[in-house]
Amino acid sequence: MRPAVPVPTYLSYVAGKEVDSDRYVYTVGARPILTDLFGSLTLKRRLEQGQLDPATVADRVVGRCALADEDTMAAAVAAAAAAAPVWGATPLATRVELALALRERILLGHKELVDVLIAEGNPRPLAEWQVAGMLSVASQETVGWLAGQLEQEFRHGDRRLLLRRRPDGVVCVNPPQNAPATSALFGATALMAGNTVVVRAPRSAPFGVMYVLREYVVPALADVGAPPGVLNVFCGRPGPALRGWLADPLVDDIFYTGGVERGLELERDCIAAGKKPILELAGNDCVVIWRDADLDLAVEALTECFYGSGQICMVPNQAVVHPDIADELIARLHTAVTALRPGYPDEPDVLLSPVLRAERFGTVVEDALARGAQLVCGGGRLEVDGELSETGPFLAPTVLRVDGLDTSRELTAVREETFFPLLPVVVPAPAPDEELLDQILAFVDSNRYGLRNSLWAKDKDVIEQFLARVGNGGLLKVNDSHIGFLPYLPTHGGTGLTGGAFGEANYLVLRTTHLQGVSVAENVRPSAAVFEAYTRITQPGA
Repeated sequence: MRPAVPVPTYLSYVAGKEVDSDRYVYTVGARPILTDLFGSLTLKRRLEQGQLDPATVADRVVGRCALADEDTMAAAVAAAAAAAPVWGATPLATRVELALALRERILLGHKELVDVLIAEGNPRPLAEWQVAGMLSVASQETVGWLAGQLEQEFRHGDRRLLLRRRPDGVVCVNPPQNAPATSALFGATALMAGNTVVVRAPRSAPFGVMYVLREYVVPALADVGAPPGVLNVFCGRPGPALRGWLADPLVDDIFYTGGVERGLELERDCIAAGKKPILELAGNDCVVIWRDADLDLAVEALTECFYGSGQICMVPNQAVVHPDIADELIARLHTAVTALRPGYPDEPDVLLSPVLRAERFGTVVEDALARGAQLVCGGGRLEVDGELSETGPFLAPTVLRVDGLDTSRELTAVREETFFPLLPVVVPAPAPDEELLDQILAFVDSNRYGLRNSLWAKDKDVIEQFLARVGNGGLLKVNDSHIGFLPYLPTHGGTGLTGGAFGEANYLVLRTTHLQGVSVAENVRPSAAVFEAYTRITQPGA
């Protein structure tokens, strides 16, 4: 940061140096926006057009980020490519040290990081949850496991054999508009694999991205003596950045988080350009509630659907409930959901976020009701104080009951990711348990999306069948929080529309590398290795 500037300022960071610009993107605080939306948008526009002195409105502004031009974007890639040979040859132990140093820096500054995320609009509990996710990715357990995946060594006679994952090279990262700081930090984990990284901070929410990378990752890189250019970050327009990356022969991988249509298009473009696409797209997660589930805990997990007003890809999007317990579960869910209230993000216990583009919400709900769904609660808009309003920035948490599993995907609310505080509860028609379980597991496994799925049940056979038969999804949870983070397990990734043709559970440390085998021999005759192998291997007791 440059303290002489009246508001916190981040410039583009390329090859270890700051690059200024004559244009800036301003981030207005979440509380001023909720208090006066149109006034805040006008303020932002006037600041970005140079019509206001930032010092006069510093109390309403979180900060500003320099807007990079295409030359700066290209320079960022060139810097990463120049640093790639040195960083790629850096010992794994040093790169592990980087991950652990980053964790320590986040732990030391976790309160300040939470405050920045809140200022950008994340409710406090969710800001803390995001930081917990950052720490989970860099936990000692996770980093140790990943290090073991990157290098393995074996002895075979007079040979030392290695299986090692080599860095792909230059990895370009495009975070989403929701949770961009978390996604940017996740993208930066490709550094541990020996890659160099370029990050584009989204214009709609650049400050948190710049903050987490400049205040935590860059100092951690300095801690381990990384060369300039290993990490480069700028705020810029997505179109020029993505087009530039696709056209630049120096770029090896593109990690894109965003919508399905654009993501799958980018996947095709990457393959055509000879680059590896790594996609983190939409989610339409399912939670199954079996007849013997602990309903109180299951309802607690289902309410995660409404965290951030459903604008988090990994929250539950639909529930499938055993018909014997459906009425009771829905009644308990109604009680829990109607207790959720909007508010300012810095207030305690607020979990809902504004939904500024809510036009589709009404269309989706109307479609569901027209197809036979029942409105359990919600359906309207709310002001920040919780009062019903036709123009409020919040959407009331909404639950729909959908009877019939076989026809449920005729509803947009069930078939597609909605990104609203909307939970359809699907109740299958009564049937014998064995038949019902077959239907439910087939339903879950046939989801076009594949981020996460979870189950609430006590019957061990039901649990084992769920684990054996649900191949869809990057992560399965049983009797656990749907969105909670755990060491060893991935925080991102999935199959189907979530991850594209190459989708799976996503550890960027692994996805941005390629496997290489190595043999280092002593006193081995090449001809014997070829022509005596058959006899040696087929001898009794070999």
